[in-house]
Amino acid sequence: MSDKASAPALSPKIPKPTLDKLARLGIKTQLDLVLHLPLRYEDETRLTPINDLQPGVSAQVEGEITHCEIVFRPRRTLIAQLQDDSGEILYLRFLNFYPSQQKQLSIGKRIRALGEPRMGFYGIEMVHPKCRAVGEASELKSTLTPIYPTVAGLPQATLSKQIQLALKAVQLTDTLPTEFLQRLHLPDFASSVKVLHNPPPDILEQDLLERTHPAWQRIKFDELLAQQLSMRAHHRKRQQRKAPALENKYNLINKLINSLPFSLTAAQDKVFSEIRADLQRTHPMQRLLQGDVGSGKTVVAALAALQAIESGYQVALMAPTEILAEQHYRKLHEWLTPLNIEPVWLSGSLKKKDKTEAIARIAEGSTPLAIGTHALFQSQVEFHKLGLVIVDEQHKFGVQQRLALRGKGAAESNPDNNSTNSEIIPHQLMMSATPIPRTLAMSYYADLDVSVIDQLPPGRTPIVTKLINDARRDEVIERVRIACTEGKQAYWVCPLIDESEALQLQTALDTHATLTAAFPELNIGLVHGKLGSAEKAEVMAAFKANQLQLLVATTVIEVGVDVPNASLMVIDHAERMGLAQLHQLRGRVGRGSAQSLCILLFQNPLSELARARLKVIYENTDGFEIARQDMLIRGPGELLGARQSGMPLLRFADLEQDARMLEFARDMADELLKDHPESASAHLRRWMANKPDYLQA
Repeated sequence: MSDKASAPALSPKIPKPTLDKLARLGIKTQLDLVLHLPLRYEDETRLTPINDLQPGVSAQVEGEITHCEIVFRPRRTLIAQLQDDSGEILYLRFLNFYPSQQKQLSIGKRIRALGEPRMGFYGIEMVHPKCRAVGEASELKSTLTPIYPTVAGLPQATLSKQIQLALKAVQLTDTLPTEFLQRLHLPDFASSVKVLHNPPPDILEQDLLERTHPAWQRIKFDELLAQQLSMRAHHRKRQQRKAPALENKYNLINKLINSLPFSLTAAQDKVFSEIRADLQRTHPMQRLLQGDVGSGKTVVAALAALQAIESGYQVALMAPTEILAEQHYRKLHEWLTPLNIEPVWLSGSLKKKDKTEAIARIAEGSTPLAIGTHALFQSQVEFHKLGLVIVDEQHKFGVQQRLALRGKGAAESNPDNNSTNSEIIPHQLMMSATPIPRTLAMSYYADLDVSVIDQLPPGRTPIVTKLINDARRDEVIERVRIACTEGKQAYWVCPLIDESEALQLQTALDTHATLTAAFPELNIGLVHGKLGSAEKAEVMAAFKANQLQLLVATTVIEVGVDVPNASLMVIDHAERMGLAQLHQLRGRVGRGSAQSLCILLFQNPLSELARARLKVIYENTDGFEIARQDMLIRGPGELLGARQSGMPLLRFADLEQDARMLEFARDMADELLKDHPESASAHLRRWMANKPDYLQA
């Protein structure tokens, strides 16, 4: 059978329970079995004399059981003595065991034991080694033994058997032209897969484990190439869709620029010119605008919105949290009302009457700009003529949510031409204040156009970051009092506790009560997720107007809050927060000309993960470097919001380790599509046949 047209289905002889477990591993065809590659290997091709064993170095020994007993000191343990031809004794120790194991290790039985030796109380020992009975003529294995990723109830032996059957059933033709392989010095696909499933004993195990062997290089390149081809295909598909051409009239844009109390940075000018050109085209823009905290993405989004509004279209701006969406609403209301543009606010917390009125204004087109949360893509919301969708913190939305909002414009964008209504979709601008490392952008956002605001507005002073142990909390409280009595303002951010809103709220209430008692001379505000929209807005407005000197808050202030006079940030239990969150929170200060300080208050003992995060945030202020380190610590999945986005993660390639290979794959994808379209299609079918269509949004 060939995997060219469609991968052969799994054998009907496989029992239903086994099929279900294979499905949990993403295995639905015989080709999936072939591509289910080992995590590691065990060497059962050779025997090591007991007297040659090295502590910490895995090895296989063979000998006779000379003693076996169950001891109860300090807990029930099975201990056996294994003696080989060298005369040395190896102790085999089992803390959890079955009667069948005890029988297998009875005196006089000849067994092979594979494990990692170490020095024990009686001498050299293996704890829970892999054991099997052998006869006098039992041959050693001729290849390393692969250990596969599996699920409970699916033994290695069952999985290995099905993989070996699939290797015989599937004809592994090569999808790549020979000249490609020669140019990149890569082996053919079939031999690469067979080597990884059945590696000969002379192969360096380290090369397999570290995935530097040529066979692994081929598999990793294939995976990266498939990802790049898939994104190019989606990019081409998008180029064939229709979008409204939003003319660049500049009247409202110039008015806004001239009214601002600051000048645009060169970086802001550059990215807006990229967006402006995209919006004038007749195929939909799908651009990611990224920039560090405080780099000025909102004003760029406002300029893009004005270009759509001047062309007679509506704009929807969606943010993941109510406080961030409301900050956008207040900022844009302040900027655009003098231009006779009245934005509408829509969120789930609005009263029924206000919500009905907002929905009506959006539907009839009496407002050109709708700003809100998830409420914007609810079924009852209909846009009159949607031309541009702006999604802030896009990685926090699910792919279906982004598609639902974009779909609001699919039928309404061109009401004068019924024949092409269904083909016309609005332009989309996605924003992220979590900078994306270059390799991640090349890999997962290769189908998008990316704009980067790579400079901060002038006049910003660098933020000083200090790590302070919770034992010195009283000193921190005193520092806050001094700063506030000197006319500065401060934030005190309460920790995230076990993802529990109720506990987080209680901590915020307790902290507010403690600080209010400690500072009777100060006005102290409190903001948390359970406050009503009006109450939150009132507290934030009072803080911005310097009527409050100290703001106690939960992490709802992570993004979007801009108070230039606030120059001190205390993050309580900083060890409980992620790097992106710490960087975002720290970015709430340092927005004025005064020297700003961020205190990360932590409590011992610190886990290794928490220690690594705090070290990164202490040593770095550049968001791109923090994001790169975050990717190394967490992996790309969490950084991308892969659970929300539905993006399948790379199984074999490593973005940091294989960055050079990723660049090759990116270049080769274009060449393959241009000169070898049939090879490109075959390659995509092999690697992406069971993947969801995750790149639409």
